[in-house]
Amino acid sequence: MDLQLRGTSALVTGAGSGIGRAVARALAAEGVRVALLDRDESAVRDAARECPDSIVLVADVTDEEQTAAALATVDRLDAVVCCAGISGPVGSGIEEISLAEWNAVFSVNVTGPFLVLRHALPALRAAGAASVVLISSDSAFVASPGMVPYCSSKAALVQFARALSVDLAGTGIRVNTVAPSVVDTPMSRGDLGDGAFEAADFPVQTADEVAAHVAYLVSPRSRAVNGTTLLSDFGCTARSGFPA
Repeated sequence: MDLQLRGTSALVTGAGSGIGRAVARALAAEGVRVALLDRDESAVRDAARECPDSIVLVADVTDEEQTAAALATVDRLDAVVCCAGISGPVGSGIEEISLAEWNAVFSVNVTGPFLVLRHALPALRAAGAASVVLISSDSAFVASPGMVPYCSSKAALVQFARALSVDLAGTGIRVNTVAPSVVDTPMSRGDLGDGAFEAADFPVQTADEVAAHVAYLVSPRSRAVNGTTLLSDFGCTARSGFPA
């Protein structure tokens, strides 16, 4: 199916690795001119080699001055995809988590998209019809032990997207989230260890599979989809915990 994206432009944050890099690659393959933003200059420049006609923006999404300066170089955007995120402390109860660790997770996962979109809105409005996709997680709906900051931040991101879609109603800008379960990325492997993926007793998806969901939500093909979350979890949350 032609996603009708050729000739459009998009900004992807966290584009140096994982889901962000896969999204940038997928959009570029559809003919999108992609602006790749990441705080890791070496990683994002490496990712740009996979995306013809892309531009590189180096900024930390938690820093408003850096974010504003990066977005000031972009005149028009047909899409923004916020992929930058961190897991924070994993396997720790809240009595073991410092305020600095808690704030760091929310700073990247929630405040980062807020700052990016705050400064990207003029470029999105200039497009007339635009799409925003935020990468959340199934952890916004279900919880694993020792992941309170991450789960809380991803749930906040889902509601942020829903509320923002209401605020932007009538502007032509849609806002949605994609919430995948475990994705095979460097961050996930760092949290769970390589061994967890080599003999996984749980379903695992690839970053490219998540990127395909994003490409659809970015495209005009999904123009009626707004203020919602695409939950990509192999149907796990649909199952009852009732032992029968």
